[in-house]
Amino acid sequence: MKRFEYTEKKDTRSGFGAGLLEAGRECGDVVAMCADLTGSLKMDAFRKEFPDRFFQAGIAEANMISVGSGLATAGKIPFVGSFAEFVTGRVYDQVRQSVAYTGANVKIAASHAGITLGEDGATHQVMEDLGLMKMLPGMVVINPCDYNQTKAATIAAARYKGPVYLRFGRPSVPVFTPADQKFEIGKAVKMIEGSDVVIFATGHLVWKAVEACEALEERGVSAELVNIHTIKPLDEEAVLASARKCGCVVTAEEHLMNGGLGDSIAQLLARHAPMPVEYVAVNDKFGESGKPDELMKKFGLDSVDIIAAVERVMKRK
Repeated sequence: MKRFEYTEKKDTRSGFGAGLLEAGRECGDVVAMCADLTGSLKMDAFRKEFPDRFFQAGIAEANMISVGSGLATAGKIPFVGSFAEFVTGRVYDQVRQSVAYTGANVKIAASHAGITLGEDGATHQVMEDLGLMKMLPGMVVINPCDYNQTKAATIAAARYKGPVYLRFGRPSVPVFTPADQKFEIGKAVKMIEGSDVVIFATGHLVWKAVEACEALEERGVSAELVNIHTIKPLDEEAVLASARKCGCVVTAEEHLMNGGLGDSIAQLLARHAPMPVEYVAVNDKFGESGKPDELMKKFGLDSVDIIAAVERVMKRK
């Protein structure tokens, strides 16, 4: 098994901030807007270096999306940022009509996603955003796993022509992917080779899956791990290849079971390669206030839950 180690932990939102600054230096058409959460989204460095290309929208997320669409029409590459709940559920009509329907070159930067937002509680812990966004025709949906991958994903999103939903989070998590990685939208990353079961993980759950694979190896189980950083377009070729090789599948995500990565993979397998699938996801519940690590355990999103899902699915193989 390929061993993964880390020397530090960083929040993925800081990876976005670093990527946005680099994208701004690379292309003068990159502009940024925020809905009164500039510090929380780590957009301060961009604002400081490019004050004429940064716009504070205030607590008016719907207006921010509409202005972003207008800027895209004028040839700019706008990144519009807020908490994930506020740039999906609160503004779905504007995202649908002004961004997705028109194919506007808008990048929706969604921070503090998932249950790891922690103490802010259920009203802010959006866990249906991946489903909402992937259902929109033409919308690219990206959910990177650590600081380095989020930085690379942000730069890739700026270079991509079309609407993108970029999801990242608040807590500090292990940095374990290469700083110089090449990020390809729609291309999965095989992290560990295996033969007994394949785990498809996304976002914060990728590191949890790494931990699970190491524990499974000690038990004599050869688990393959694939990092699905792009939920849409899904890398169907990579998913089918690993699934057919292993014969059973576990999906892991910090999202509701309905509408997330697991749903996309199950639909693909149902059409082309039916086999046992187990989900590690939140099952039809809202979140609650608490510390991120404690919430991950309570809602069944820890490495032990991935191991349990592997054990269940292998019995069905």
